[in-house]
Amino acid sequence: MHASSTHRPAVSACIIAFNEADRIGDCLASLAFCDEIVVVDSFSGDRTVEIAQAAGARVLQRPFEGYRSQKQYAVEQARHDWVLCLDADERVGDELRASILRVRDEGFPSAAGYRFARLSDYFGRFLRHGNAYPDRVLRLFDRRRGGWRGTREVHEAASVDGPVAVLAGDLIHYPYRSLEQQLAKTQRYARMMAEHEFARGKRATLAKLILSPAWRFWRGYILRAGFLDGWHGLVYAYVRANYVRQKAIMLWLLEHRQPIATPTASHDARD
Repeated sequence: MHASSTHRPAVSACIIAFNEADRIGDCLASLAFCDEIVVVDSFSGDRTVEIAQAAGARVLQRPFEGYRSQKQYAVEQARHDWVLCLDADERVGDELRASILRVRDEGFPSAAGYRFARLSDYFGRFLRHGNAYPDRVLRLFDRRRGGWRGTREVHEAASVDGPVAVLAGDLIHYPYRSLEQQLAKTQRYARMMAEHEFARGKRATLAKLILSPAWRFWRGYILRAGFLDGWHGLVYAYVRANYVRQKAIMLWLLEHRQPIATPTASHDARD
């Protein structure tokens, strides 16, 4: 990691992790240009902590209470006000790293935060169309003017008070180890989102149950040209449409006071 300079703002990289021994090494290597790396681990049972410490990261352990709150905790533990937030399955691409270094050396002019595209690998192919890309995310920001705010713990997003600029380059994303993992993750997210929306007073309708999944598929696969990603784009569009279907069904069941999940202590602090 680079030593802090008096001529430019220092940057802390913030990562949350749980059982990421197979992926966190590459993530940390892509953050070597940062002045500090903070990893908040939710008591991994593999070598995640050992690998992170060997890479020079400062590792803190905290029980997992939700994606948003875990990320905000990591931001609060950073030594520097400018933070770059990643998940353990993400890496900073070469072009994005150059963009970050440029604006950092310029003192992060006229922006409270920076957004950039996220490029996801999907079973051996990077998806460059459909709902998967550019999937711009706000991950580099001044924590004095923003953070991981709100109450929603899933599909969390950082926000800032002030202008947001867009940087060239991609955040490289390796979200799924297998289809089974993706299906389990989307079902868990559907449940969390349904519970969040129900608590806020939202309700499912027959139209939403029937039409929303179809719209998600056609919007991504046809209107946004997901078909250009070949069979990978087709499978991705189907799985994402099924997520919308699951969420609508769970919201419907909650409204009718039916159980949608059995208690479990497992979690995956991924993206």
